[in-house]
Amino acid sequence: MLLTLLLAQALAPAEQACLAQARRDPARAEQVARNAIGGSARMRQCLGLALVGQDRFADAAAAFAEAARAAELAKDEAAADYWAQSGNAWLAAGEAAKARTALDAALAAGTLTDLQRGEAYLDRARALVATGDVKAARTDLDQALMNAADDPLAWLLSATLARRGGDLTRARADIAQALRRSPDDASVQLEAGNTPRSRATRTRPRRRGARRYGGHPTRPPGVPPPTRSSNSRPRRLRSEISAHHDPRHRSRRDDRLLRTAGAEGGAADGE
Repeated sequence: MLLTLLLAQALAPAEQACLAQARRDPARAEQVARNAIGGSARMRQCLGLALVGQDRFADAAAAFAEAARAAELAKDEAAADYWAQSGNAWLAAGEAAKARTALDAALAAGTLTDLQRGEAYLDRARALVATGDVKAARTDLDQALMNAADDPLAWLLSATLARRGGDLTRARADIAQALRRSPDDASVQLEAGNTPRSRATRTRPRRRGARRYGGHPTRPPGVPPPTRSSNSRPRRLRSEISAHHDPRHRSRRDDRLLRTAGAEGGAADGE
């Protein structure tokens, strides 16, 4: 027993060094983690993070799953977080069904709290949409908004799901929340452009303009309408443009990384 404790204490600095190196030099961190792969769950997590840093998301998901199983054997409550990381990495790899399985395990453990719990629900909602279970995704998104209300992605995905389901009142309310939290995010702005405004909001500026210019809402009297050259083309509607996200653009605290909007785009659109 004493020998086990001493070995665990001796390994802790190596684990911390590996985790730090995964940020700076993921390829080197991978070598370090593989050399010690018979060790702790935390070292397996380091391997997963090192693989994420090299965009090897499927391999990373498998490494996080190994970390979770090792933690479960050790009765370590961190197992749930490793399962959540595995699910997140599976989403980055485009494997929604595998992501759902990992996230089911993360949430079933019952040890995730607050923001971690909310983001696990958010990731599972994305996986559910990608696998066609929109009703269950709505339930998970509502749970995510209770625990991760400061995350603009939760509001963005909720707005998109509401819009596609025809609930425009909720879509407008939720995208307003996303804009409040992340006004410069291109994905949030895109969804705001895709969400129809209420009739009163659409008509109010036109009426003001009509009174100001005596009948035309945007052009004063005497100003001719603009002409379009024969080779010009109308701009494409924003709704025709599909959002593309960088899978690495959202990193998480404690190296949770990957909120994968490549999967976000698919999950949000359900396509």
